[in-house]
This record gives sequence, C-alpha cells and structure tokens, in this order.
Amino acid sequence: MNPPNSNLRAFALTVQTLLQTPAQFLPHLTIPSITHLPEQLGPALQANTTTTTTTTTTTTSQEKISIRALVLDKDNTLSSAKSTTIPAPIYQKLHDLRASPTSPFNQAAHPDAILIVSNRAGSHPRYDAEIRELEDRLAPLRIPVFRLPPACAKKPFCDAAVVDWFRARGVVSRPDEIAVVGDRLGTDVLMAARMGAWSVWCRDGIADAVRRAPERNLLEKMELWVERYLRESQGLKAPPPTPR
Repeated sequence: MNPPNSNLRAFALTVQTLLQTPAQFLPHLTIPSITHLPEQLGPALQANTTTTTTTTTTTTSQEKISIRALVLDKDNTLSSAKSTTIPAPIYQKLHDLRASPTSPFNQAAHPDAILIVSNRAGSHPRYDAEIRELEDRLAPLRIPVFRLPPACAKKPFCDAAVVDWFRARGVVSRPDEIAVVGDRLGTDVLMAARMGAWSVWCRDGIADAVRRAPERNLLEKMELWVERYLRESQGLKAPPPTPR
C-alpha cells in the first residue's frame, strides 16, 4: 500500500494528459498568488475564454460564466507546506471574499461557497490535527476543510465527491459554476478538468503574497516548463469546461 502522502496516480494522469490532451494541463486563468484572485471571477474567466477559428467556422463562448463556488488548495496556496499558518495578505484576501457585499462568496449570503480541498489536511486521519488547526484559524470566515470520503482517492481523483459536496448544499447545479484555485497543474488544474470546472493557477504560490522568490522542487519546476512550452511554443489554450 502506498503511504498516505504519495500520489503516483496523479503523476500517471499527468503523463497521460500530456500525451493525449495536453491543453487540459493548462489553466483557464493564471495569477501570481491567491491575493490577486478577482472577486468577480466569472468576467475574468470570460475574458480568457478560448476563441477557436477554423477555415469554416468561428466558435466563441457566448454563455455568461457564473462562478458560485471556490475550491481552494492549501499547501503553497493558502499556507506553506505542512503548515496551517496563513500569511496576513492571504487571510485578508479570504476575509474580503467572505465579507464583501458584492462577493459571490459572501459568507452571510453564501455560507458554503468556499471549500478547502487538500492532499494533506483532510486526506487521511494522520492529518486530523492539521484540519482542526486550520479550521480554528478560519472559524471567523466559516471556511471548512473537505474530508475525503472512504475509498475516495486524493486530488485530482476526488472530483465527483467535491462536486457532490457543493450540490448537496445547494451551492451549484453544474460543475462549471465551480473554480478550482491552486498552485499545482498536475493536481488542481487536472482536477478542475475532470470536474468540468474552471481552473485558476497560482503560479508563484504564497511566495508572491509574502514578497519572496518562489522555492520550487523539481516536479514544480517541470510543471512550470511544460506550461510555458505548451502555451508559448505549441500555442495551446485551456479548453472551456466539458459539461458533465
């Protein structure tokens, strides 16, 4: 049995995606960190919607994008890896999203509109203490941590369970009303693609929010290179979510 923190299936899915449908490895919107996340996310995604032109037809997304729910990664998106300490600029951003009267994620009007989905906190009982610490820190904002159901695999394979969580609470009726926000292409962006949701890539993780240079491991550096290659050299763009 693999240890709880391994995710070899996600790596295999990344390779399969790059070989078969590489555009799905690309995010719909790229921002330096979550502090740059637009409150009105739908129009920002609308501006980046792919327009495909062929010799016979032009296809443009005409339907207005409405984002009613946010899935937030934890490690290197909200806090450093293996930590529950949220930097002040990021906490302020979460507060603004929950407190602004015009925000689709306002906690009074839409209490279940934000969910943290992590491949650490909530993924295994060994991290239960981390869940409690994180939810205690976020208690004023009422942002919960997703508990992985029994027999459900970690990101990006918990896509259906996450959609069900929002549907059960009446937050969304369709997966394309959800945006997945995180720093990893091979888990966060690919989960959004599997869900039929929109993806927002926090390219520099928390580094931008705390004004320091990003510290990337080898896999993260590879993702950065592949994203740039697909976008700049191959001219690919993330396709709109596939209805599910």
